Amino acid sequence: MTFQQGWPSGLPVGDGWVETAGSTDVVFPYDGSVVAAAPLGTADLAGRALDEALAVAGVMARLPSHARREALLAAHDELKVRREEFERLLVLETGKPLVDCKVEVARTIVTLATAAEEVARLHGETVPLDLLPAGEGLVGFWTRRPIGVVVGITGYNYPLLLAAHKIAPAVAAGCPVIVKPAPSTPLATLWLVHLLRESGALPPAAVQLVTGDVEVGRRLVEDRRIGAVSFTGSAAAGHAIARNAAPTKVLLELGSNAALVVAADADLEAAADAVVRGGYYASGQACISVQRVLVEEPVRDAFLGLLAVRMKDVAVGDPRLPGTRVAPLIDERSTARVLEWIEAAVAAGATLVTGGTRAERTVAPTVLADVPDGAAAWDEEIFGPVVCVRTVADLDQALETVNRSRYGLHASVFTRSLATAFTAIDTIEAGGVVVNEVPGFRADNMPYGGVKDSGIGREGPRFAIEELTVTRMAIIRP
Repeated sequence: MTFQQGWPSGLPVGDGWVETAGSTDVVFPYDGSVVAAAPLGTADLAGRALDEALAVAGVMARLPSHARREALLAAHDELKVRREEFERLLVLETGKPLVDCKVEVARTIVTLATAAEEVARLHGETVPLDLLPAGEGLVGFWTRRPIGVVVGITGYNYPLLLAAHKIAPAVAAGCPVIVKPAPSTPLATLWLVHLLRESGALPPAAVQLVTGDVEVGRRLVEDRRIGAVSFTGSAAAGHAIARNAAPTKVLLELGSNAALVVAADADLEAAADAVVRGGYYASGQACISVQRVLVEEPVRDAFLGLLAVRMKDVAVGDPRLPGTRVAPLIDERSTARVLEWIEAAVAAGATLVTGGTRAERTVAPTVLADVPDGAAAWDEEIFGPVVCVRTVADLDQALETVNRSRYGLHASVFTRSLATAFTAIDTIEAGGVVVNEVPGFRADNMPYGGVKDSGIGREGPRFAIEELTVTRMAIIRP
């Protein structure tokens, strides 16, 4: 089955699929053609989904572990069977190169399997209450209980994977979940929700999806009856959600401008490979793609020479082709903004090494040198195929520059020195520090999240499940 053939109409709300009055066209960014007309939700429908989720919250909390595990494994198995269909759909709705969509589906499969495994590890501990004399004779233990209804809001760049990181931990924890995908990329997420509901192991209302605008999102996050909001997107949107949702628990996976440090003793070939591989995957539309490169002065010229050679091999074109590495961004507004930031950086004193232009809908892979502080291309998250290179005197200056950012999601350092590696790990203010690999490396079973304006809370099934449960202490006097 594909979205166009045999797909249930409407949105998965409550026990069935609810027809919507409106729809929105999902557009293929490469040529502007319409992929499908997706159902368009409303704030009222979001309210209905909340009521339905709350009605099954008790059922989900009591649902046996084997049923939650079965639902996740059923979706996992079906996704494996249909992986090529999902890959093709992701290319069409996101415009990302096929190679990146293959990675997204593979990682989603791992995420579902890992969440299913974590169901068996959801347990508590005994507590020695007699550390206080008053506790003598008491028996104490704690368990983990579902936090309640979870609202998951996802970005457009990895719609299937981001949704899986909201939905799978919620199901594993015993929480009903309502997911709101980005308006431009709802199709793969709709299909994932359909697979989970079709498993038959869950109440249908345990996994729902509502599309729509900001008002739909506000209706979901401002309801005081929910247990948690999990959001992936821009820092500005995340801050607004945190304010609107308070005092509800909020998990935020926000933006970044990931740095890669090239130490004087680094393997320069590997570092140059990493900048190209890590800077332009998903056409640069990844929160931990390489954006800032800090190169120690003694190896600057050699490194830039190696980088220039590799830039010639970054293939630009149709994302459906297996060799394409950079394709059009999600929409014209994003394209115009990236080009404006490049132009502003050059006006502020940066050197345009390569790129900086557009060919039809695509921004050419770009390298900027010596971008000053204060330029958006250095300070903010550009979310496009742009890498900025700056020379630093030594490692201390490099690490200080990495930390002189309001973001802190992932960073990496290339070095042959174990001492340098551990200095970076101890010094860099980020949720993850990667040594001799791209900052964009993420295994979906590891804790993932940021500090500062890059967010709060952690994803990865084990860690997200902990975020979506609360401890309940039991104290018994026999």
